[in-house]
Parts: sequence; structure tokens; C-alpha cells
Amino acid sequence: MYGHNYNVLNFGAVGDGITLETLSFQNTLDTCSNAGGGTVFVPAGKYLCGTIFFHSNITLHLDAGAVLLGSENVEDYPISQNRWEGAEQLTYSPLIAGHRLENITITGRGTVNGQGKYWWDLFNQKALKYPRPRLVGFNDCKNVLIENITAINSPSWTINPVRCENVQIHGLTIINPPDSPNTDGINPDSCSHVRISDCYVSVGDDCITLKAGTENELQAYQAACHDITITNCTLANGHGGVVIGSEMSGGVYHVTISNCIFSGTDRGIRLKSRRGRGGLVEDIRITNLIMKNVLCPFTMNLYYGCGAWGDPIVSDKSARPIGLGTPSFRHIHFSHITARDVKYAAGFIYGLEEMPIEDISFSNISVTMAEKSESGYPEMADGLETMQRAGFFIRNVNHLRLDQVEIYEQVGPAFRIENSTKVNINGCDTFLPKSALPQISLENVEDCYIQSSLTSQTENNPVLFEGKNNTNISIFSMNRQHDRNNGNQKRDPDHKLG
Repeated sequence: MYGHNYNVLNFGAVGDGITLETLSFQNTLDTCSNAGGGTVFVPAGKYLCGTIFFHSNITLHLDAGAVLLGSENVEDYPISQNRWEGAEQLTYSPLIAGHRLENITITGRGTVNGQGKYWWDLFNQKALKYPRPRLVGFNDCKNVLIENITAINSPSWTINPVRCENVQIHGLTIINPPDSPNTDGINPDSCSHVRISDCYVSVGDDCITLKAGTENELQAYQAACHDITITNCTLANGHGGVVIGSEMSGGVYHVTISNCIFSGTDRGIRLKSRRGRGGLVEDIRITNLIMKNVLCPFTMNLYYGCGAWGDPIVSDKSARPIGLGTPSFRHIHFSHITARDVKYAAGFIYGLEEMPIEDISFSNISVTMAEKSESGYPEMADGLETMQRAGFFIRNVNHLRLDQVEIYEQVGPAFRIENSTKVNINGCDTFLPKSALPQISLENVEDCYIQSSLTSQTENNPVLFEGKNNTNISIFSMNRQHDRNNGNQKRDPDHKLG
């Protein structure tokens, strides 16, 4: 906190939840700023507000029992220039807004309630001229701290710093209904040195998303999202738990995700982009996670179709020329993760034909499929087949390592790998109690080394491995031994290698 303290009640606020308090709050913030900074104190009560604009060197403290209610009137949200879905455009201003500021804090045990149903209904009726307001939106700011508050019913994205530096988001509770449109939880966009910790996020879209603009934005606005830590969070119900993309034209790098629980998110860790976006995602480390009741724990999709369905450039599965618009994923590593009650697939990894995903690993992973599940699409892309309790589907990857990966109760192969090179499968336990299909299926794979991987011993599963059009496949130290045969036909499971 800074030197001066200003109570909003002394500036005309009444806290009855009916009177519009925007002017009282803004006068308090302005007075605090004119005095050089300090703390704006909001005591218990309900305060109805439209957009309020922050200043530098200010702490907004929402005391326990204080509820900031977003106005249900579009006229209370001025139209301003903001980044929305990766491009600079006119939008309704956030409920709490700031631009080119430093040393700004929102704290306390109070609640910010965006009263989003008003906006969701207008959105569904296509009655809005501009994109909806975010709950908290800070652009081009330094030294941002948001901690301990509860944020609910956001009109769209909840916490959205854009091109901000040194951001700490700690101890937040964010709750938006599961069916509320585009109500992402925490979306750092082209930000650097961000720490997200000890948050509970349950929303109608992605829980935490790292973004970096799109190809439709002017080059002057593009910037990477980098040096990000996400830890000790519980993430529920969203389309994705922690997501990178699809807006990633500026690039995303140096990210750690650790010690989190995912419950009921469609996907767990999700990376998504497509041709035309460009950008590089690299040096990502994900460790110590528990997931339950998810559709697919791990997805990397470079054919992401949302907003571009049917576009032949996006959906074409053959190689296309590499250029500035070619996105790239590389150096991404997962370890010590448990996923239970998985419905569609253990993992879905799909690189571009012309730009394979480079250097990824899964180590000490345990995935158990749900006992019952409908079939569905593990990712959003044209031309995909539905999956139901499937293992890993991996296509267009260079340098893949699967080490101590356990998959239980899947239907079909545990690992289906296509059009990939330099594959190492080591110490993987896989079980196929309900299928006669092989446990490892390879197609157009070059330089694959399979070692010390176990299989279930059932009459319906006599084959560990099959494949076609493969080169340099080596299998060692299995409980079912196979001849080196380049993976082009099934082999006697009792044949022992020298």
C-alpha cells in the first residue's frame, strides 16, 4: 500500500447495489492519483459501477463483504481501443481498466461481479456492436499485482493483462458458469515475467491461456508472451485447463506449469495454432499435475479450425511452403502427471507436414480411461476422426520420447504414431483388455527405438507391435519379443532378439 488512504464512502458512494457509483469511484481514484498515489478502500457493501479507470501507484482494496457490481447498461462502458482475440480493435471498456500504468494493485477479500448474463444474452442475440467488456483489463502496464479477490460472472475474459511486464496474480477465485460464452479465466496476452499461483478457476472457456496476438495485428503491437510460471492452481470445467494459443503470432516461450489439479476441463494442457498465424512456441515445462474427468489430457494441434473451418490453407494435411505464417512448436516436456477418467484419447499431438513438432517428451505419465464414454473429437480441426477411449495419437513429430508412460483401459493401440522420426519408447506399461489390436502402431516412422515396454497377457492381444512403411525400427528387452523387420508385418510374440 502507498501513503494515502481514501474511502469511497467519503466521495459519495453509498453501497446499496442500486445507485450507480461510477463517478464516486472515479473521483476517489483521481484524487488518490493527484496526491501521488495510495490506497482506495472499498468497505463492505454492494457498489454498482460502469468502467472505472485506474491510475499509477494505486492499490484498490476490496474489503471482505465488498462487492463491485458491473452495470447492466452498455452505455456505462465507454468504447475504447483494446486487443481482443489477438487484434487491436474497438471494444466496450473493461469494468476495471488501465493503460500505460505502473505499480497497480487490486487486493482484498471482496468480490468483483460482472453480472455477465446481461452481456451473454446480448451476445447470443447478436445484439452488440462491439466485443463485450472484460472484467479486468490492463494494457501496457508494469508491476501489476492482483491478489485474493473473487471474480465472478465476467461478461467475457475475466483477467486480461495485455503487453504488461512483471505481473503477479495470486490467490484468486474465479467462477463463471460452464455455459457462459468466452469467459476465460486468466489470459496474459504478450506479457512478460508473469507469476500465476494458488488460484481456483472454474469458467465457461479456457481457464488460463497464454496468448501473443494474431497475424491480423499490426507488427508494432506484436510481442511475445514469455517467462511465465503457473503453479498450485485448481482448474475446473473450462474448454482447456492451461492453454497456449491460438493467438500466438508474437511467440510464447519460457513457461513452467506445475503442481496443478484439473477437474472436468475438456482438455488439460492444450497448445493450438494454425497456418497463417506464425509464431514460435518453445521451452515449455509441465510437471506434477493431476487430472480427472477430462476429454483429453494433452493436445497439440497445428490445424486448429475454430474461426477458419473449411479454409484449405488451414485444413490441408499435405506439406505447404514454409513462410512467416508457419507456426512452430518445439522443446515441450511433460513429466509426473496422472490423468483419470479420460474419455476421448490419452493424447492428441498433430504437427504440420511441413513443420513437424520438434523435441517433445512425456515422462512418468499415468493415464486411465473412463469405464464408459461417448466418442468425440479430441481437438478442433477439419477432417479428424472421432475417438473413444483411445491411446496417444501422434503425427508429424521429430524427436519424440515416451518414457515410463502408463495407459490403462484404452481401446485400440496405446501409441499410434505416424509420419514421425527419432522416436524413443522406453519402459511404457500398456494394457488392452478389450481389443485385439496391437499396442503400438507405427506408420511412416523413421528411427524408432522401443525398449523395456510391457504389455498385458491376454488371449485377445497376441501382438505388441505392427506398422507399415517404417525404417530402422529397433525393439529390445520386451516381455514380448519381436524380430527387426522395419515394422512392416506382425511378428511372432515369442521370438527372442539377440
